Amino acid sequence: MNPYVLTTLLSSLGLGTTLTFASSHWLLAWMGLEINTLAIIPLMAQHHHPRAVEATTKYFLIQATAAAVILFAGTANAWATGEWSMANMSGPVATTMVLAALSLKVGLAPMHFWMPEVLQGLDLLTGLVLSTWQKLAPFALIIQTSQAFDPLLLTALGLTSTLIGGWGGLNQTQLRKVLAYSSIAHMGWMIIVLQYAPHLTFLALLMYILMTSAAFLTLKLSYATKIGTLATTWSKAPLLTATAALVFLSLGGLPPLTGFMPKWLILQELAKQGLPFTATIMALAALISLYFYLRLCYSMTLIISPNTAASTTPWRTQTTQVSTPLALFTMMALGLLPITPAVTALLI
Repeated sequence: MNPYVLTTLLSSLGLGTTLTFASSHWLLAWMGLEINTLAIIPLMAQHHHPRAVEATTKYFLIQATAAAVILFAGTANAWATGEWSMANMSGPVATTMVLAALSLKVGLAPMHFWMPEVLQGLDLLTGLVLSTWQKLAPFALIIQTSQAFDPLLLTALGLTSTLIGGWGGLNQTQLRKVLAYSSIAHMGWMIIVLQYAPHLTFLALLMYILMTSAAFLTLKLSYATKIGTLATTWSKAPLLTATAALVFLSLGGLPPLTGFMPKWLILQELAKQGLPFTATIMALAALISLYFYLRLCYSMTLIISPNTAASTTPWRTQTTQVSTPLALFTMMALGLLPITPAVTALLI
């Protein structure tokens, strides 16, 4: 892609997200979301592959639908209250519509069906942007309007997302689909604690972005898109394979890695709020997710020939890819648990 075009698109992505962050007005927030969507469409379709074009079309239709519902809800709210402010939500119809539309945008279950299919059609770098940066603007709106939502609805969305994210990833062999279901499960963790401690939602989103970035960049460096390909990476880059396995375990929330931090704090908060049953279901759902991460780790580190005869061992050529961002994200995805008190003190 032409560097000037790429710079314009990335600047528009940043502008759309910043506009949504800064707005307390429904029309401005909607404009930010639309700029965001329109900026990522060319990035998704840049390879002119039928799968990429199909994924782009699906994504555009889903995001356009969600944006239309947000605009309709904002207009209905303005009609009822006489102002476009997000702080003053009128009634249950407008708030439920906003929550449904924002859930569709970030891929919360049961509005998650587009996410694995779209992510599967993209290359790893665009998939990374879709899984991380594109979640920021809708989540900013969800956090801003969280007090207007029905607590029972938020809890139902959170539990459904963590369970479906865990179950859906069990039978997958495509790594991008595994990461899509991982994203759905993490969204559930963020949404369930939103009504009690919004700062923990922000912390979970931040840690999810760090760990997912490390996972996507690792797969990009090793040119892996299927579980079968992972089995041959150890012969080419043993150290990368070891850190990749740890990153996947961190995504699963295994102590003493960074991924344990948000899960631990969220379960603690749910127990404090007198919801031990909800906390138990969430912890069990995290175990289901951990199983498919363990599958990936097993494929990467414990399978050797002749079991991998179906996969071609890659040539040990020197890569030209930049590995500095991967090193930074991997360090943060593995080693932030000891500074949990400092991180929580900064956020509260």
